[in-house]
Amino acid sequence: MISYNPKDWFKFIFTFHRADTLRELFPLIVAVGVYAAVIDYVLLVIVGIEKTHVLTKITYVHQTIGFLFSLLLAFRINSAYDRWWEGRKLWGSLVNNSRNLAIKLKYLLHSEDDIAFFNFAIPFYARVLKRHLRDIHTNEDQSFITLDTSKHAPNQVATAIISRIYRLNKAGVINPEQLLSVNAEMASFTDICGACERIKKTPIPFSYSVFIKKFIFTYIMTLPFAWVVDLRYYVIPFVCFILFVFASVELIAEEIEDPFGLDANDLPLVSIAEGIEKHVGEIFEAKNA
Repeated sequence: MISYNPKDWFKFIFTFHRADTLRELFPLIVAVGVYAAVIDYVLLVIVGIEKTHVLTKITYVHQTIGFLFSLLLAFRINSAYDRWWEGRKLWGSLVNNSRNLAIKLKYLLHSEDDIAFFNFAIPFYARVLKRHLRDIHTNEDQSFITLDTSKHAPNQVATAIISRIYRLNKAGVINPEQLLSVNAEMASFTDICGACERIKKTPIPFSYSVFIKKFIFTYIMTLPFAWVVDLRYYVIPFVCFILFVFASVELIAEEIEDPFGLDANDLPLVSIAEGIEKHVGEIFEAKNA
């Protein structure tokens, strides 16, 4: 995720970064500009179209469709942002629940081995969930928990945490009332994982996405016919700009509707997981102190 100062907006206008849609759309914009120039030349020079031609009436159709299309794109970007923001709230909940679980266990545990296990396992869940959502199946330090990469990794970590707590309950280290107090945090880990998987594995309907792309293409391809008489060759930059605006909205929506990836505008899962590891470590260090 890109870190920036939202108040330094003047700098944004003249700075290009790898997340800018202009970089990705530039070849298409050039191609559409050439297409618009060819259409203008054919209609103005070869055909000799006049203001009384029937094509000039298409302008009214484009005005109506353009208004409706802007509403459709607004809904598209809002639905994508809702998915991004829901993902951020879920990882915010994971941060809070990890801290709460560590704080509660800090006063329930007495064995250094138990403290070391949970000091490792709680942040380990966040790291494993991050890799799971990004479809990265690699091994890291597994001092206390050994993972089978062919199976659901977050479930294995959650199972190890709950199994350890239940064993402590049977051993009398954690009584039934204390077990009940930490149950909400333990259950929330799996709930958060399931909610993140729902966002990742359920994109917007295929027909809806295809319709928007076809609509953008058709609208842009017909613009030169509607504006050629009034704007003449000035229609070329206008068509390119409208393509840039409409296509950029769709590209941004595509990027943020899956907020767990590695794109520039995706959630900073690495820093969030590192924050959980740091804060959980501080909590258990205070116990030892």
